[in-house]
Amino acid sequence: MPAQITLSLAAPAAEIVFHAPARRNAFNMEMWAALPGLIAEAEAAPDAKSVILHGGETGHFAAGADISEFETIYANEEIAGESADTIARGLNAISACEKPVIAAIEGVCIGGGVSLALAADIRIASEAARFGVTPARLGLVYPADDTRRLVETVGASQAKDILFTGAIFDTGRALRIGLVDEVCKPGAALAEARGKTESIAAVSQYSVRATKRMINMLNDERISSTDRRAAFVRAATGPDFAEGYRAFLDKRTPDFPGD
Repeated sequence: MPAQITLSLAAPAAEIVFHAPARRNAFNMEMWAALPGLIAEAEAAPDAKSVILHGGETGHFAAGADISEFETIYANEEIAGESADTIARGLNAISACEKPVIAAIEGVCIGGGVSLALAADIRIASEAARFGVTPARLGLVYPADDTRRLVETVGASQAKDILFTGAIFDTGRALRIGLVDEVCKPGAALAEARGKTESIAAVSQYSVRATKRMINMLNDERISSTDRRAAFVRAATGPDFAEGYRAFLDKRTPDFPGD
């Protein structure tokens, strides 16, 4: 049986591809458990400037968690807690990835699929994609970290509407509320994500990664203002900035040493 989730390295991107067409890429525990290792591989690949999450040839992003496993993975409180931890580790690995992560969304993006997309930095969706967060339909509660990411992305009122109703909605609404960042023609999400990676690869990778850390700091009250200031000072006195402004003055393309 072919792997249900794989890593493909093709500079300047590392692509994490979901392969479960029979269940529209619904994630089972094996897939959740694989995510931290795949993210670590992508981080270690020097030619990969960004990571793209996508559903390969299935025509879908992810239809949530695999419901056929629920009786087993939520059999009692201890097992349910272990299952929740496995899923959280996978999503947190995406969120904490030092490189930008782009979700290329086709078809369904439901429940855990939205969780995967929210853990990414940029979300590009097909006009034909469909979204929803449906734990209320099953008597479940959306996990705390997923709920926090949803609120940070779309605001409290929209998050409540999405979670209270469990409604399935289209890309038009997803764009209006900020759940996705860009919309493209059906079948073009991966190509658009690859184009975004090319744009990211053309600038200072030190700046990109430091900016991601900076934005994450802004959402973490444990990070002091001194630490935030230090992040800027390190960049202002670093080699990438020195090369960048000299190249600008010389009217040439910079050769960033941080790359």
